[in-house]
Amino acid sequence: MSYAEVNGLRLWYEEHGDGRPLVLLHGGFGAVEQFAAILPALAQRRRVISVDLPGHGRTADVDRPLRYESMADDVAGLIVHLGLAEVDVLGFSLGGGVALRLAIQHRELLRRLVVVSAPCRRQGWFPEVLAGMPEPDEAAGERMRGTPPHQLYQEVAPRPQYWPRLWAKTGELLRREYDWSPEVAALTTPTLLAFADADSIRPGHMVEFFGLLGGGHRDAGWDGTDRPAARLAVLPGLTHYDIVESPALPAAVLPFLTHTLP
Repeated sequence: MSYAEVNGLRLWYEEHGDGRPLVLLHGGFGAVEQFAAILPALAQRRRVISVDLPGHGRTADVDRPLRYESMADDVAGLIVHLGLAEVDVLGFSLGGGVALRLAIQHRELLRRLVVVSAPCRRQGWFPEVLAGMPEPDEAAGERMRGTPPHQLYQEVAPRPQYWPRLWAKTGELLRREYDWSPEVAALTTPTLLAFADADSIRPGHMVEFFGLLGGGHRDAGWDGTDRPAARLAVLPGLTHYDIVESPALPAAVLPFLTHTLP
């Protein structure tokens, strides 16, 4: 458990377990604690490196907007700082967007990618989810005091008074339009997409995303030789809000990280 000086910020990370490195990236307003329920299962098989993204958890905010692209550069800087090569990366929700940008911008650092409950374009979210995304307004952040995300922030953040600022900057990020479809279609990193069957992502977009990665275009053949490198997992009985707490997630992720690609 330590800080790394990366790109002008002190990036907090924790390490658990041994083996091939697996980097975990949490969702919006979260921290490394978001993976507490599945960390033991992952750390039994891997060297797990959990990161508090810029402005979140123990990583103090710096004077720049939150962007998926710059956060991906920060995580890449941490990977280089730790002297790692060909890591596996799992990102959830906002962290899934960062993980996807990491694969796009720094594909030489990645061995395999797991995107959990995140779209590759903003319109992949259900319309009501888009409408409910945080307003980029510090006053709105003040009204969220006492909620579980705020309570965690109060406990671990080096500057707890920055909560309204994190709320506003995250809201500004989440309300920006993006569509990374062409870049996703060019990815060569083997990728697992994992969603809940009652996710905040539209099922049609799950299939669209998988298709961009080469999935769902043909039958795999009786011997599986035409199976794509990408995989799609839709986990039953879960939602966007509890998928990272379910043992079904590591049960889907670990075989993907360990199987031999054709």
